[in-house]
Amino acid sequence: MNILVTGATGFVGRAVVQELLRQGHTVFAGSRRGEGLPGARGLSLDVTDPASVLRAVQGAAPEAVVHLVGIIAEAGEQTFGRVHVEGTRHVLAATPRGARYLHMSALGADEASASGYSRSKAQAEALVRASGLPWTIFQPSLIFGVGDDFFGRVLRDLVSQAPVVPMIGDGRFPFRPVSVEDVAQAFAGALDRPETAGQTYALTGPQEFSFRQLLELELAALGKKKPIVPVPLALMNLAVPLMGLLPKPPITRDQYAMLKAGNTAPSEPARTVFDLPLLRLEDRLPQILGRPAAPPA
Repeated sequence: MNILVTGATGFVGRAVVQELLRQGHTVFAGSRRGEGLPGARGLSLDVTDPASVLRAVQGAAPEAVVHLVGIIAEAGEQTFGRVHVEGTRHVLAATPRGARYLHMSALGADEASASGYSRSKAQAEALVRASGLPWTIFQPSLIFGVGDDFFGRVLRDLVSQAPVVPMIGDGRFPFRPVSVEDVAQAFAGALDRPETAGQTYALTGPQEFSFRQLLELELAALGKKKPIVPVPLALMNLAVPLMGLLPKPPITRDQYAMLKAGNTAPSEPARTVFDLPLLRLEDRLPQILGRPAAPPA
């Protein structure tokens, strides 16, 4: 099957492309720079430019489109509305009628959310559902794997840069992280399962963690012992807007809103439908952080 993947050179995109190639598909890797990946032909594709999207689709002549492009933080013209909503609108308009369409959303997508990221994801989902295409929407929780930004950078910096580890509030916000391998297998698996068209699937891992437990796991994987100090939400509410004045804030208002909301859902039915292995965060963290794995007990 000819498949066009948008955002193909990103963290999730590379894993999805690799899995699609492993399953024998012909893959066209769409990205703003148009760089190719091993086994996949690169195509220049900027989702904010409808002409660019149309040229890429015409070049790939896809039987399926996998739309993965997304941003975590806004920067200049790269806003959530422009990338997530208008970008999705452009990709949907260019996708051939009848072609399979797989969409990367996010767990917690909600037009009433305090997070602009989550609101824009919900708005994009509404466009997908109204498209008339045979679509499948995936809503992953935090995605972990070698090269991820959250566990490999954000949490690592948080537990490493001070004598104590600051924790937002009581740290009870729940999360159910999922491996990038599971996410890639779900996307590829949907192409072989026509019954998944018109369905939305949460993608979560095998275990739920509180935010405090994630901090503890990160410390353990790094071989560090530090006290975890709760920071009252009232203080965080004052500090986060001030952090936004920094060139690269440790946490944005939007990320703060998402952390307070938590991010969890049951692993079913996606585990059964796509036969997912559901890899464990604890087993992968040492590799993510570049540490040697602990010897077996």
